Amino acid sequence: MNLMDLDKIDSRKMYQTYDRWPEIAEQSYRQEFSKPEFKNIDHVIFTGMGGSGTIGDVISSILSKTDIHVSVVKGYLLPKTVDANTLIVTTSISGNTKETLTILNHSLKTNAKIIALSSGGKMQEFSEKNKIPFFKMEQIQSPRVSFFGFLYSALNILEEIISIKKSDVIESLTKLEVIKKQIWSSNLNNNNPALDLANWITDIPAIYYPAGLQAAAIRFKNSMQENAKSHIIAEDVIEACHNGVVPWEKSSNIQPILLQGKDDYIKTKERWAVLKEFFQENNIEYKEVFSVDGNILTKIVCLIYSLDYTSIYRAILSKLDPSPVQSIDYIKKRI
Repeated sequence: MNLMDLDKIDSRKMYQTYDRWPEIAEQSYRQEFSKPEFKNIDHVIFTGMGGSGTIGDVISSILSKTDIHVSVVKGYLLPKTVDANTLIVTTSISGNTKETLTILNHSLKTNAKIIALSSGGKMQEFSEKNKIPFFKMEQIQSPRVSFFGFLYSALNILEEIISIKKSDVIESLTKLEVIKKQIWSSNLNNNNPALDLANWITDIPAIYYPAGLQAAAIRFKNSMQENAKSHIIAEDVIEACHNGVVPWEKSSNIQPILLQGKDDYIKTKERWAVLKEFFQENNIEYKEVFSVDGNILTKIVCLIYSLDYTSIYRAILSKLDPSPVQSIDYIKKRI
């Protein structure tokens, strides 16, 4: 693969925006917002679909060891546990996601606090009409390409409410710059881990992940589906050992990818060792992908950056334009 291939096949030059993701992330985090001053929040509900939903997945992981309960809703209905100490964060990058707009409408019937994030659209109109705090952000090309801008804007806006450490965010931005030099379009050689993984994937990948890295795994699944137009399986490694390993008893065209954190829980590390031994004894080729060192935000966003680029490279290697998503357009016209 070379730069000419990227330019020829990637019609909207998505890769150029991916090259700028660390810069976009930092600009979004440094942006001035009039931040909400909600007090005594002990339950945050993130609502959104696709890339917007992944924002909730990431922040849920960050808050997993705090006293704040997090729910991620990818659909039409709020949980029954909504009360006055709940913050509902509705995110639709396009501003027109029907599921999220439905949630926003339902939110008005609760006594929860509400904020809305989008690039405009119906969500902005509804929020302004109903006096819901609204934060407008730029959509870059498509919702999935806008992910880092929206994520870091959300981290900025919610900083005081959910006590995200500034030092953790700064560390993540610094590490993203390091990862960029390894995976971006100016490093299309054998030392590019995103390109190496894309070359290895020739069939249907199955990504196994520990609970703490679920957000990165789900995002990779979504990106491979949208960018590379590829089927992909994503399974929690602990749960898979109780059911998902059984199909490996027969020959398969599935390719296992083991997504690991360097400081995974000791029992999870034991499970990785057993799973790798099982694959080796059965002559099943697998690929290992490791997170960088750092806090949980750093680990997740660096994995997402690298794996998103893998989906772009896989698309180009397959001679597929990563931009169009005709199947999604087909369904949206009918709902």
